[in-house]
Amino acid sequence: MVPLAYVIAGSEATGGAGIQVDLKTFQQLGVYGVGTLTCIVSFDPKNDWGHRFVPVAPEVIADQFEAATSCYDLDVVKIGMLGTPATIDVVARSLASQPWRHVVLDPVLICKGQEPGAALDTDTALREQILPLATVITPNVFEAKTLAGMESITTVADLEEAARRIYELGPRYVVVKGGVELEGPDAVDVLFDGEEVTVYSTPKIGQERVSGAGCTFAAAITAELAKGTDVPEAVAVAKQLVTAGITERVSSHAPFDTVWQGAAV
Repeated sequence: MVPLAYVIAGSEATGGAGIQVDLKTFQQLGVYGVGTLTCIVSFDPKNDWGHRFVPVAPEVIADQFEAATSCYDLDVVKIGMLGTPATIDVVARSLASQPWRHVVLDPVLICKGQEPGAALDTDTALREQILPLATVITPNVFEAKTLAGMESITTVADLEEAARRIYELGPRYVVVKGGVELEGPDAVDVLFDGEEVTVYSTPKIGQERVSGAGCTFAAAITAELAKGTDVPEAVAVAKQLVTAGITERVSSHAPFDTVWQGAAV
């Protein structure tokens, strides 16, 4: 039987992030993907490639959830960009309507294109309503600083401290991603399970961020969990897939490259 994975996330029109990346990653790892849209994000090439953000109405999100979960027996879900407190409310209620084997949260705290006040409200709602449901949460350095209440994260020891603090908020596993933000030759991520810290390290491939890396990473973890892989091994597979995708990145007319999920075999 083909394994199934569900994603609740935004659409990003260039294909370099969001639900487009999630579904490509699921497919690459041999998992059938089912998706619900929470918002539509597009870049504005006439305005320095800034974000344009349009939320999907909560009742439409609820309808999508009902259709997806009625059609398939879904028990593993990735949560990506939600974007507004109203969206978080409906997603939290929907998730609570049935049991889940695994919930993977990619905590997109700041939705570019929103007003700062709206972003703060979204951060608070995400922390209170969605984060405690997570099997795995995958914050980057910025998100980890916000969630952990730390002014800076500059070392692997800081990554570990952030993971420990975020664990206290309710998730079962925390992966804090160092990426290119930490100095040194390696891209380092740390996993904390409440007792042990596991460090994942690969040589950096350049010093620039690549669009879709975070989405791909969390989606790969989700796909592997859907197949029955344990969390530490799922993180290792995700790290390998993202590293390959950054190596074979896709360029465009935008001022950033994107991960190529098809690079991993």
